[in-house]
Amino acid sequence: MAQISLTLPDGASRSYPAGVTPGQVAEDISPSLARKAISATVGGRHWDLQWPIEADADIAIHTMKDDAQALELIRHDLAHVMARAVQEIWPDVRVTIGPVIENGWYYDFDRKEPFTPEDLGRIEAKMREIINRRDPVTTELWDRDRAVAYYEANNEPYKVELVGMIPEDQPIRMYWHGHWQDLCRGPHLQHTGQLPADAFKLMSVAGAYWRGDSNRPMLQRIYGVGFRTRDDLKAYLTFLEEAEKRDHRRLGREMELFHFQEEAPGMVFWHPNGWTVYRVLEDYMRRKLTRAGYREIRTPQVVDRKLWEASGHWDKYRENMFITEIDEEHANEKRVNALKPMNCPCHVQVYNHGLKSYRDLPLRLAEFGSCHRYEAHGALHGLMRVRGFTQDDAHIFCTEDQIESECAAFIELLSGIYQDAGFASFDIKLSTRPDVRVGSDEIWDKAEAALEKAILSVRNDYEIDPGEGAFYGPKLDFKLTDAIGREWQCGTFQADFNLPERLDATYIGPDGEKHRPVMLHRAILGSFERFIGIMIENYAGKLPFWLAPRQVVVASIVSEADGFVQQAVEALRGAGLRAEADIRNEKINYKVREHSVGKVPVILAVGRKEVEDGTVTLRRLGEAQTRVVPLAEVVAELAAEAVAPDLR
Repeated sequence: MAQISLTLPDGASRSYPAGVTPGQVAEDISPSLARKAISATVGGRHWDLQWPIEADADIAIHTMKDDAQALELIRHDLAHVMARAVQEIWPDVRVTIGPVIENGWYYDFDRKEPFTPEDLGRIEAKMREIINRRDPVTTELWDRDRAVAYYEANNEPYKVELVGMIPEDQPIRMYWHGHWQDLCRGPHLQHTGQLPADAFKLMSVAGAYWRGDSNRPMLQRIYGVGFRTRDDLKAYLTFLEEAEKRDHRRLGREMELFHFQEEAPGMVFWHPNGWTVYRVLEDYMRRKLTRAGYREIRTPQVVDRKLWEASGHWDKYRENMFITEIDEEHANEKRVNALKPMNCPCHVQVYNHGLKSYRDLPLRLAEFGSCHRYEAHGALHGLMRVRGFTQDDAHIFCTEDQIESECAAFIELLSGIYQDAGFASFDIKLSTRPDVRVGSDEIWDKAEAALEKAILSVRNDYEIDPGEGAFYGPKLDFKLTDAIGREWQCGTFQADFNLPERLDATYIGPDGEKHRPVMLHRAILGSFERFIGIMIENYAGKLPFWLAPRQVVVASIVSEADGFVQQAVEALRGAGLRAEADIRNEKINYKVREHSVGKVPVILAVGRKEVEDGTVTLRRLGEAQTRVVPLAEVVAELAAEAVAPDLR
């Protein structure tokens, strides 16, 4: 029998007959390892302990201590166990697919009656029963005809269709969890008892069309989450509760910031409070960009298709564009326009207006550009995913030799803005050349090296994402981390050698000849809408004082204090603060509760004693203690606190 050589993680090699399984290798290494083993990595692939190994390879045996592999298997096996539980309870239900997703899995079922919350409890109980049986998990390779015949005999039409979708050169692998069988690539655990019975939970039910096609049957999708331990599950559920408290859509209602409605799906209706936040953030960004050498411009929102064709967006992005047709006077045919989905082609038009010299470069053009993109209705999500938005967009036209310095300056600018917004932590990802791209390898070498050097001039840690750059150039993505550990990708920096060529952008070099500039696409916030949503959730609505829409409410305790309340509001407004009076005939505790729900940072209460002494009782949001302060002193204190970070 042919022998193969398997290399262990410590570098030692062992010889085995071809066809040996990782389970047998684990047993050979140590019986205790074999008992703990759940899977292996063989030649870089995640490998079931039952699969044979036919050639020389590196091998590593995994146990439940290996997080990535353990979680993949736990969630994959739980999907199968859930489907088995459903069919044991309701034998007439037909199963489809059940992939692993972030934090868990889902499985789609064809069932006439809708699943209820009570049903989810029944399924969970049945799943624990199956886990406690410790049923073996086994696997076989079948030929296509046998698999089709099996599923036809068991009235599983979705599985028949899935078998037909498997390429001819790929094996058809069947798995059994006890008596229950499913079509699956694997790998899986070795018996159901390896699953943690107290570390999973079924979360919700949703509708889903078979294979995402609205012309196909509507199925029921059950979502679940699974972890290695009960404590991990508990921590995740606590995280979800905290995220729910911070949901910007709920806080947007409570703080009266914005709303959405069906007459304009995906478009924000900003209320006075929300628009105040928007304007203050925009003013701050405008000051930062002006100091960084950017020149602000404004370009049209509706642009003829000819420009989008020239830029390449018409072919690549048309399905996401809002198209308009207009019968122009005296025109022979309708004029086709589009609401701009991005600003770059228009910025090239501004650059092209007039001759440019190398002495004009780098030229930094910024625009708070209003854009529109068609997003599927089901993908819309509050401020986080909209159809109408404003980018803090800018494009830098420069020479190849200026890429590095411009990138370094951008990272420094972005870092300061994130710091001011309360995000001390962010990560950088460098995406390099894809297989399909424009430009020579020499230009790509130069651009990638410039971005890498720019990162290293500011910080030492970054991640490389090979082959994920845009077709026109490498890019940097910036991910910030919020107060509860979630990552959000906001900023981007992209080197573009393509658009200046397509739109004939040039500059006159020192040699008197025409040259192509490099176009650097960059954004820091990404869009004002999404960034404001992120900030609302990061701060749980308790925005920094300089950014809060309603900074101070002066509330009367008795009607005799109304005059002094108005006097205090005038003094606060005179100092530049956003202050309001609350002289309603309501108890002070009611007023405090109401304004606390609205996330007003400071409430100043005024009663008879305060009027006599010329003081106010200051209460800060989230603090139980109050203090009595002279009015003039509190005005000065809050005015200093309200200054934007870049003006301090």
